[in-house]
Amino acid sequence: MKKTFGLLVLLLAVSARFAVAAQETPLKVGIVGLVHDHVSGFFSGGALAPAGGILNRPDVQVVGIVEPDQKLFDSYAERFHLSSKLHFHSIQEMVADAHPQVILTFTATSEHRRVVEESAALGVHVMMEKPLATSYKDALAIQDAAQRGKIHVLVNYETTWYPSNREAFTLFKKGALGPMVKAVFREGHEGPKLIGVSPDFLSWLTDPKQNGGGALFDFGCYGPDLMTWFMDGDVPLSVMAVTKQLQPLAYPKVDDEAVIILNYANAVAIVEASWNWPFGVKQMEVYGRTGYARALNSTQLSVRKDKDASGETRKEFANPAPYDDPLHYFEAVLSGEITEENSASSLKTNITVTEILDAARQSAQSGKTIDLPLAKK
Repeated sequence: MKKTFGLLVLLLAVSARFAVAAQETPLKVGIVGLVHDHVSGFFSGGALAPAGGILNRPDVQVVGIVEPDQKLFDSYAERFHLSSKLHFHSIQEMVADAHPQVILTFTATSEHRRVVEESAALGVHVMMEKPLATSYKDALAIQDAAQRGKIHVLVNYETTWYPSNREAFTLFKKGALGPMVKAVFREGHEGPKLIGVSPDFLSWLTDPKQNGGGALFDFGCYGPDLMTWFMDGDVPLSVMAVTKQLQPLAYPKVDDEAVIILNYANAVAIVEASWNWPFGVKQMEVYGRTGYARALNSTQLSVRKDKDASGETRKEFANPAPYDDPLHYFEAVLSGEITEENSASSLKTNITVTEILDAARQSAQSGKTIDLPLAKK
């Protein structure tokens, strides 16, 4: 008995030592593209990387950056003190030399399919900045590539890591607000020109082929992502959308204002996306049959139930790990700690998001309501 107990203690000690070692081993990250300004947020931390900038985190090691534009790489290298040894000219070269476990993608949205197909062929997981793709066709191609390569593909949205949104989601899952009947999502800012995005970002963000649209794709993706998460992956029955060019001189090729209506069997969602608002807005209102939750920003949530006279505003709460940061979440998916299912980051959810956006674009162009599912062309 003593020998058995001693062996058990030894095994537990070894397991604990390996667990600590695993925690201390940083996630090897490769970056593809520097033309998306969100990469700066990942380097420095903030809303896009709540746990801190990836250049200084002990749980992350940036092992390579693929960027064909030497001048653009050099500008980031100077700004963030990056070694020239990190610079590669292709995904294949970076994977062969630096062996990243995951690739973070900061290219134009139209490049996401290519990045996933090349990465999947090499067995490397991918996370890109929202949205997943510029068309439903590309979204399905991404899914096929991911399945063939047996890789995970995740999509990062700033709003996924908002404690207010997760608290509202938790309330609905607990049944505290009754079944969903309506949701309103407002996402936008003054417009990419007025807020001063980089020239590289602006050039593709205002190109309908590279971005899929203007505000419709830039901000119209948030609401469908959150709604699909709340609806456990349900696809709406139909989509209707209206887009406008309120600043045609500033954005001659794309829309700068969009409203999307998602029609479900027992609920409706309204998505308001804009490059014309006086300040940045990311707000969500979700209405159940017995109450509502209004996320005023990332940290404030107003909740009122049917028998409450005035409701309450909650401020002091935080997301539990690994739901507090995109890379914590990615690590948990890779380790098998959690499964993606219908999460806001999952490929499944974001194929639905792309289907909705594609339908919205068709609706805005034709003036007709578009029924789902779309044909798999």
